[in-house]
Amino acid sequence: MREYSKYDSYDKTDKYSIEEYGQNMVGKTFYDLTVIDDAEIIHESLADYNISHENKKRKGGLGELVEERFFHYKANSDSNPDFKEAGVELKVSPYKINKNKSIAAKERLVLTMIDYNSVINEIDFDKSHFWYKSQWLLLVYYLWNKEIKDRLNYRIDYVRLFTPSKEDLAIIKNDYFKIIKKVESGKAHELSESDTMYLSACTKSSDSSIVRKQPNSDIPAKPRAFAYKNSYMTYVLNNYIIHKKPAYESIISGKIVGDIEDYILKRINQFKGKSMDFLCKEFEITFKNKEPKNLGAMLSFRMLNIKSNNAEEFVKANIKVKTFRMNKKGKIKENISFPTFKFSDIVNQEWEDSDFYNLLYSTKFLFVVFQEQEDGSYNLDHAQFWNMPYDILDSEVKSVWEKTKHTLLHLPSELKQENGNYKGIFPKQTENAVCHVRPHARDSKDTYVLPDGHEYPKQCFWLNNSYILKIIKNHLD
Repeated sequence: MREYSKYDSYDKTDKYSIEEYGQNMVGKTFYDLTVIDDAEIIHESLADYNISHENKKRKGGLGELVEERFFHYKANSDSNPDFKEAGVELKVSPYKINKNKSIAAKERLVLTMIDYNSVINEIDFDKSHFWYKSQWLLLVYYLWNKEIKDRLNYRIDYVRLFTPSKEDLAIIKNDYFKIIKKVESGKAHELSESDTMYLSACTKSSDSSIVRKQPNSDIPAKPRAFAYKNSYMTYVLNNYIIHKKPAYESIISGKIVGDIEDYILKRINQFKGKSMDFLCKEFEITFKNKEPKNLGAMLSFRMLNIKSNNAEEFVKANIKVKTFRMNKKGKIKENISFPTFKFSDIVNQEWEDSDFYNLLYSTKFLFVVFQEQEDGSYNLDHAQFWNMPYDILDSEVKSVWEKTKHTLLHLPSELKQENGNYKGIFPKQTENAVCHVRPHARDSKDTYVLPDGHEYPKQCFWLNNSYILKIIKNHLD
């Protein structure tokens, strides 16, 4: 690849010329881009320009900088792709390196705003405004580092053209029509990122008072945009951008017709009524003495012809498999637990920016239910997909999270112990119909630091088994 001087240009009608020119950003910081030249389209001094773009809260600032300082065109917000003649949209986005050294997209990739009143008429996907603007993306990825205070010092590591594969596009189209159908039904206010697989309808305003009119309903809805999910972009980043391809299994072999969710459910439900013993023999699962605690999950994966939750489709769509055993009385004992939270994180977050909100907002669950028989054995009853309804998330779940935060900000003067264990101070299962907080520590010495400096056993949020049972029974009805 040849080096470009500040006097070089690119063919604005050729997407590959744009990509080749763009790859000269690799290895540079955003500050480096501000001093490439003094493009006439910039009407601020270099110092003022840098100050305005170093602000981490300025949305889109780094994208504007790349547009204006490197590609030399004035940033705008019109309905066309950034490189109209080539049909290419520029997207600047952060990635991060996790503690385990894995690489992940730091956030979802927002594509274009959803106009509730016009999108319901865009029933030809190939001619839709979404696809017109998002078919080809020039992805510019920079390494996010919390230690870097001035974001102009972030380093650009990857610049690549991207369009979804045929396999992914089939699922994206299905997601697109699911979103349109919900808007057309007057349920834009109920849209959730976990409704769909790869393409989502994400909220676009942190101010909850900002709402939009929607068709076929008097209920106002939050502004939303089409976006590729964080989980999907992590897959894209690792497989298409970096080429560090992890070893993913695939549930789907060959082409599927219809909905991927239906395909997955049919794969599992074909074994409906079969006992766990039968399934163990069918899939050659053996164990010497005690039955593995995760046997239900093992069988669920084998029915899908995979060995773990690391299936390609699950990774892209952020799907989590949860198995339940329903006893002869129609009860389940399993609550759903989530990762432990640091007390300092809860205190410093707002609800819609919180880890728990974003986890429930973006995760789709695959429930696999086994029913106890008269002889004490368990047979496969059914599988179902479920995601947290937005109205429940923003009411019942929110109240538990806010009460947890309030407790941390107003800790009792003494943390009482009973029989050597700390007395619970967080919302209990009896206080809320949906979720609660309780320990998820190995023992009393497995702790995090409270805001007042005391050590306290690690805690996590749990979905109540009674709430999960209600979801399962509603599905059966």
